[in-house]
Amino acid sequence: MRHALLSVLPCAFLGIVAALEGVASAQDPHGLAGSQETSTAEDLLRRARQARDARRWAEAEAAYEAALKAADAAWTTDAERAEIAAELGLCELALGSYRDAADHLAQSLRHRGALRSPLVERAEDGLLKAESRVVTLYLGVSPPDAEVFVDGKALGRQAPTYELFLEPGQHTVRARLDGHSEAVGTFDGQAGKASSLTLKLPRAPERAAPPGAASAGPVRPEAPSPPPAARRALPLMELRIGGAALATAGLAAGTVFLLRADVIDGNLAERDMVRRRQGWTPTTCWWPNAPSPCAEIRKEVAERGRFATLGNVALVTGAVFGIATAASFLVEGWLLGSTPAREGVHVIPSATGTQAGLVLLGVW
Repeated sequence: MRHALLSVLPCAFLGIVAALEGVASAQDPHGLAGSQETSTAEDLLRRARQARDARRWAEAEAAYEAALKAADAAWTTDAERAEIAAELGLCELALGSYRDAADHLAQSLRHRGALRSPLVERAEDGLLKAESRVVTLYLGVSPPDAEVFVDGKALGRQAPTYELFLEPGQHTVRARLDGHSEAVGTFDGQAGKASSLTLKLPRAPERAAPPGAASAGPVRPEAPSPPPAARRALPLMELRIGGAALATAGLAAGTVFLLRADVIDGNLAERDMVRRRQGWTPTTCWWPNAPSPCAEIRKEVAERGRFATLGNVALVTGAVFGIATAASFLVEGWLLGSTPAREGVHVIPSATGTQAGLVLLGVW
């Protein structure tokens, strides 16, 4: 009897453990899968960093790309995905894949506040180099839920505005939506320059009933056409979208230039402290026989001033376009004597600790 009891107790214990594990799995069905995906992403990141440190760029690019896909499926933060996208973009830049590099670096810098300062600086420098080799297209689409194709390839996402990086040359952009006529636009992009394009899909005309067809109900009188005062005399929709795109581009460029000037200023301050410990004074570089490092210092000071000036000019320009775009709604009603459309665009300035821009709401 004692031996039988001893043999039953381990079985009962194992049964209780199995039941508890089943309950835990039922309560958290994704726990095991999420752990496996996180482990896979960490393994891929380790391989990618080793290949990057060894300057095996093709191997590092493939590993970072796989790690980014695994991170999207795992329980990772925006900061972790942004760091992977930045490293992937830098590897693509080293391989000469400038379009993909610009796409991933821009994706990472949308979360610049979550990235480490050295990585932000590397990503910004890399994005400037990549943008000098590709075409930046600011695309506006109305209605915003239209399906967009660039050179026959679907973008795979729907939005009212897009920031796209394309190879230099001729490109064709199409937009289509059920119940609307297809819109097509072409442009010739040049490397290092930005282009803007707006596609508006008009509603498809309703098919007229064939002659002699029986009427399904009483004939309704046609709706009267709107009075001439309610019709727009200027293409305000296109001007507003273009103004919003230019305002966003100006604010983004100004932020990048000012950040670059701030980095240079920080470097100058650190080197100045070191030179002061070595006996330098503020007038050392004024001497006729000034030390050779003074030439490099003057060059960095001029570069800091140039970036600061460009940043301020870009910010002011973006603000002017943003204010003009917002004011166009008042101009339409007050100066042109027309009634603003109900389905117009509302432009709202938006600023955070790390980003600034405009928010466009509505349908135009």
